[in-house]
Amino acid sequence: MDHDFSLIFTFVGGLTAALLFGLIARKLHLSPLVGYLLAGVVVGPYSPGFVADSHTVEQFAELGVILLMFGVGLHFHLKDLIAVQRVAVPGAVVQISVATVLGVLVGWVFGWSTISGLVFGMAISVASTVVLTRVLEDNQNLHTPSGHVALGWLVVEDLFTILLLVLIPAVMEARQSGAGDWSGILYELGWMFVKLSLLVALTLFAGKKIIPLVLRYVARTGARDLFTLAVLVIALGVAVCSAKFFGASMVLGAFLAGMVVGQSDFCARAAAEAMLMRDAFAVLFFVSVGMMFDPMSVGDCWPLALATLGVVMIGKPLAAYAVVRCLRRPLPLALSVSVALAQVGEFSFILAGMGLMYNILPPDANQAIILAAVVSISLNPILYRQIGPVVKWLQKRGIGLTDLGGVNSLALPSPDARRVVLVGFGPTGRILKRILNDNGVEVIIVEMNIDTVTAIREQGGDIVYGDASQREILRHAGIEYAESLILSASIPDAKEIVGVALELNPHIDVMIHTKYMRDVDVLKEAGASQVFSSESEVALSMAEYFLREGGADDEQIVSERQRIRAELDREVPGASAAGH
Repeated sequence: MDHDFSLIFTFVGGLTAALLFGLIARKLHLSPLVGYLLAGVVVGPYSPGFVADSHTVEQFAELGVILLMFGVGLHFHLKDLIAVQRVAVPGAVVQISVATVLGVLVGWVFGWSTISGLVFGMAISVASTVVLTRVLEDNQNLHTPSGHVALGWLVVEDLFTILLLVLIPAVMEARQSGAGDWSGILYELGWMFVKLSLLVALTLFAGKKIIPLVLRYVARTGARDLFTLAVLVIALGVAVCSAKFFGASMVLGAFLAGMVVGQSDFCARAAAEAMLMRDAFAVLFFVSVGMMFDPMSVGDCWPLALATLGVVMIGKPLAAYAVVRCLRRPLPLALSVSVALAQVGEFSFILAGMGLMYNILPPDANQAIILAAVVSISLNPILYRQIGPVVKWLQKRGIGLTDLGGVNSLALPSPDARRVVLVGFGPTGRILKRILNDNGVEVIIVEMNIDTVTAIREQGGDIVYGDASQREILRHAGIEYAESLILSASIPDAKEIVGVALELNPHIDVMIHTKYMRDVDVLKEAGASQVFSSESEVALSMAEYFLREGGADDEQIVSERQRIRAELDREVPGASAAGH
């Protein structure tokens, strides 16, 4: 029997090329996105050798976009935006406006229509969430005032993108259907907004009741694969239904589904479970973008590419810098935000692709955006690392010394607050939490039992539902700014949890409860600061009781405990005592 392997070849070939070029990019200290785009060029129709099926890659890319928008919805929290709204909202609005105007001017220079210039300018006005987050993480600025402002800025840009993804198809389909006059277009837009309102109402109100119930039922089965499947079904199902029954964009449906899940107890675990699928298909999205790039077109479109790069790396940062300084925020914050946003990303490609689909943008525009993306994404991490030296140089000359209230005006957690991430909320965990709270320590719990999570949330406690061995779960719990991680129960994945925790926060103090003494050395080698074995601790407690009943005083008991611990360290192979 003959088989058509084009789908498999395309999937494997695309991912292999992405892996190879992604590794090369990281080796050169560039963003992996650059590698993915170049991989697309290599496997695209404009390069010799292996050529992937463009139609198949586009289908995979669509899945990547849906899962990307689902992730945006998961992490969209209005309170985070409100905390930095005085900077992020006006800043994003002004920057988008400036970039759009500059895009129109570029379009006029190259003989485009006004609508083409508008779509082009709006496409290059938004930055990449993936690139920005990676740059902030690499420079340990994710949980700083500048990091919070930049992320809030991106939230506004994402909302703007979602609005465009709704408006552009509605307007263009109205024009194509013959409703070319303004009354016809307004009628079509009005009907579109009625359907969208119904979709939003059903998703945010009905879905808010149904989706958490489904996830709760699946979570209680204890089957991790079923939970992952449930998350994917919700993300893809709502996206498809929004397009099929409401005529809306699938990305809008995915965003709304993410918002519903993000407001439930399952936010962190859903983000962790969907991440692998999201990342795999998102890679193919960038590969598909690279496949559209024709290297031979560089000779023809380089003036447009230079103009695009000028808007992205000069116009946008200057606008952002001016807004932040006009809002009386400090120089380091202004430089950090403006440089961090000086790139184009995934949503730029989505808007440009939509412009090509409706014949709004010429093919050269897409080529220029891809070329500008490769350059800006490559240079962004390098430029961001220069902010510190530049600030020091300016301050030596008396520039930017005054703190205009940027840091203290933000609703951020106090850096002096003591925080502990507590994994497991059994009897030991409950006792630890009570003691730590009584001593002024903030405790964030990570727990896999959904009934426990629900009960703690009803009591107003800080708790995250999910598997602590997953990066997103620990990140959601605030591991990056916690002083300690405590594993209160004997957990099979303790070693993996330690590795992830130390990767996210190299200075964190890790304390682990394990059942057996033979596991102590293994966990300490993995990076745990202190390991408490049930076997040794029970033996010590029983010995203490025996000595106390025999008339020993406190000093003698403490001395004996120290002696026994030291002997366990020296004499028990592979089982050093706990708690040094």
